[in-house]
Amino acid sequence: MGKGYPETEVGCHLIEELRETQWSKEFESLMRNRLVMGALRYGRILGVKSFAGYGKPKYDRMGSVRTRLDSYLSTGNKEFLVDIANLCLLEFVECSHPQAHFESVDDGEHVKIL
Repeated sequence: MGKGYPETEVGCHLIEELRETQWSKEFESLMRNRLVMGALRYGRILGVKSFAGYGKPKYDRMGSVRTRLDSYLSTGNKEFLVDIANLCLLEFVECSHPQAHFESVDDGEHVKIL
């Protein structure tokens, strides 16, 4: 048998269990609530106008991610993590990086164990 999941009922149940348990519904709810408010303040995702009807400006989302990460590290306020996730989602969808692309790579860099 290979290293992949076995195509058995047990393997399928494991995958479904992981899909249900490896996520935070609270985090998702907080993200979505803030995205709705953000649509009202800044315009919809992939929209061309702000809520006020003006052209949607370009934002320095990655700079804001850095600022919010510093704020989280100094305060522990998890709201900054939600903001970071939303900023990353918006950058993923609306891409400001001139070479934006998606290439799945596993270079061996993983989270360090403390």
